[in-house]
Amino acid sequence: MEDKMEDKKKMYLFEQASIPKAVMSMAVPTVISSLVMVIYNLADTYFVGMLNDPVQNAAVTLAAPVLLAFNAINNLFGVGSSSMMSRALGAKDYDTVRRVSVFGFYCTVFGSFLFSLLCTFFKNPLLALLGTDAETYAATGEYLKWTVLFGAMPAILNVVMAYMVRSEGSTLHASIGTMSGCVLNILLDPLFILPQGLDMGAAGAGLATFLSNCVACVYFFVLLFIKRKNTYVCIHPKLFRFRKEVIMGICGVGIPAAIQNLLNVTGMTVLNNFTSAFGADAVAAMGIAQKLNMVPMNVAFGFTQGVMPLISYNYASGNGKRMKQTIVFSGKSTISFLVVISAFYYAGAGFWMRLFIQNESIVSYGTSFLRGMCLGLPFLCMDFLAVGVFQAVGMGKKAFFFAILRKIIMEIPALVILNMLFPLYGLAYAQAVTEVILAAVAVLVLRGMFRKMPQGEQAQTRKSISCEGRENMIE
Repeated sequence: MEDKMEDKKKMYLFEQASIPKAVMSMAVPTVISSLVMVIYNLADTYFVGMLNDPVQNAAVTLAAPVLLAFNAINNLFGVGSSSMMSRALGAKDYDTVRRVSVFGFYCTVFGSFLFSLLCTFFKNPLLALLGTDAETYAATGEYLKWTVLFGAMPAILNVVMAYMVRSEGSTLHASIGTMSGCVLNILLDPLFILPQGLDMGAAGAGLATFLSNCVACVYFFVLLFIKRKNTYVCIHPKLFRFRKEVIMGICGVGIPAAIQNLLNVTGMTVLNNFTSAFGADAVAAMGIAQKLNMVPMNVAFGFTQGVMPLISYNYASGNGKRMKQTIVFSGKSTISFLVVISAFYYAGAGFWMRLFIQNESIVSYGTSFLRGMCLGLPFLCMDFLAVGVFQAVGMGKKAFFFAILRKIIMEIPALVILNMLFPLYGLAYAQAVTEVILAAVAVLVLRGMFRKMPQGEQAQTRKSISCEGRENMIE
């Protein structure tokens, strides 16, 4: 009886609750989870910064693109599976929900294992590609040993499982799962990193991350076991099948999302390589500024991820009006928040940098970097929201177009040009220049999309869209 009541509450949230209530109910737990994840990333930076060793700070920064590359698998099987699952729920096709979750889970296990294996075999060229030198090579390698060689599978798997649990409206459980690992990571960091503990430096930060991600995975396994009769998320190996409609549905959204992430990795690698030419202090400063900038970025990203099941469900059930109201309310909320945060960052950039390190050279660099980065934040949320909408409704091609536009056409060329015009300091403004233009494009594309959507409260359900990710409803 209690589980049936929970299902009714989820359906009420998807179909009838007021837009502010539905959006906040779905988004707030995800935003909190995203913030906790950022805080534990900042904890790594903070405790490594307490060593006052630019080499250890640089190691964490230089390794960041590899950890960011985890999101390629997260997006392929997490975003791809959850989008199809939510659309199938909207079409009341519960068998598809189960089969998609099983397929996504086991593909994630295999993909993360393969990722770890490749990084291990090609360790030396990978470290060279990341921009390490004789000074930072060893520390970066030790950090990657724990976070990638041992830690890739639990890190990726807990994120994908959170996506799946969230797809059926269980945002609170998804957030608790990811937060459990994050909180443990924050508690373990000082023990493993600092001289008063195990004195492992950057390697200690990696070990703490590995252990915390294992705990997060355990939470999700226990959750699915307890709710096995009352959830559509399934990981039973007997249901694993290579079905064309499932593969196409996941890959139609997941592959563009994965490529988008790999392009983000490429952009970060280019940025770090440019920065490393100016020494360890500059690399450490860029890393701290990036981590600070990630706090509001993850709020916007978490908000978008939180409302994606709501958008997917109403798209598949044909309720275009409710879907549009959800998108508009989400955009207004995130823009207002990011404008305020940008002002605080710009005015107090030096203060925020000194919270993490007392090296004046690094603080000076970082103050300039943070001021350049924060200018793009209010515009960034429109890019996130547009891509989130396209992923939610199965329009992978449009999401891929935004990824190409953002990185290949605009941000990476902006990094090259601005570094030539304003060596080092121009790098921090590349994102701001990119996001202003992308925000304008996002608004135009979403407006065009709204005009073609059915405006009735409940249009006829299109089961083929929910199960195959087709775009004929709008395009």
